[in-house]
Amino acid sequence: MNNKMLALYGLKWNPFTPNVPTEALHVTTRLESFCWRVQQLAGDGGFALVTGAPGCGKSAALRILSASLATQRDVTVGVITRPQANIADFYREMGELFGVELRPHNRYGGAKTLRQRWQAHIQSTLSRPVLVVDEAQEMQSTVLAELRLLASADLDSHILLTTVLAGDGRLAERLRSDEFLPLASRMRVRLPIERTPPQDLQDHLRHALQKAGAPTLMTPEVIATICDHAQGNLRALMIMAGELLETAAQREAHQIDETLFFDVCAVPATGETKAAIRRRR
Repeated sequence: MNNKMLALYGLKWNPFTPNVPTEALHVTTRLESFCWRVQQLAGDGGFALVTGAPGCGKSAALRILSASLATQRDVTVGVITRPQANIADFYREMGELFGVELRPHNRYGGAKTLRQRWQAHIQSTLSRPVLVVDEAQEMQSTVLAELRLLASADLDSHILLTTVLAGDGRLAERLRSDEFLPLASRMRVRLPIERTPPQDLQDHLRHALQKAGAPTLMTPEVIATICDHAQGNLRALMIMAGELLETAAQREAHQIDETLFFDVCAVPATGETKAAIRRRR
């Protein structure tokens, strides 16, 4: 959205795009509690898990979590950008994230170097490095197993790394399998994100509008209606709201009201539908 379109509604940014500032994201009580628990977990090390359907807000939750961890003293947060990578690329990215020169072809040497770096960090501070992995359902089985083994030392009595995995139902299903029970049993903090009730979606939407500087951009009726239409999915809500905003800007409408909503979101009747209506008459 260009500056002219933003100025039309007094917006600081487009509130319906994924790249809004982290401080503009809505923090629920459950998410705030989860972030606090992970902050405590960072002092001991271990695994945390975020699960939910696509579009439910997992990535936004990780952004909020990463921002809260970044305010903690002596915490180093690394975010994996290629969860689908093989073992060699996994070690390359881990080396870049934590400032350690690794030779990916030497897994033993790489693991040893990382552990030494983390142990030195632990001895000099009260906290540990934190690794965040979004779309963790895409991780190869060998990489997940490597991550579990890499994160501890001294026969699993010394935890070196705090790891937060986030993924959809496929990740939850994998963790229920016999192969990944050792990893699932190590999840100390969990945040399952379910479908968001319409009233909570309204809270998200009003918060987004307030932070962007245009709390009256949408009428209360439109807010309630699109939150019902989103069927509990936060991403679907924001896509719908973004489409309404673009249409409103194109028409230079002063506000997104019910008339504009029905123009944009009403489902056109097909030929079969029109014929069925005539028969009922």
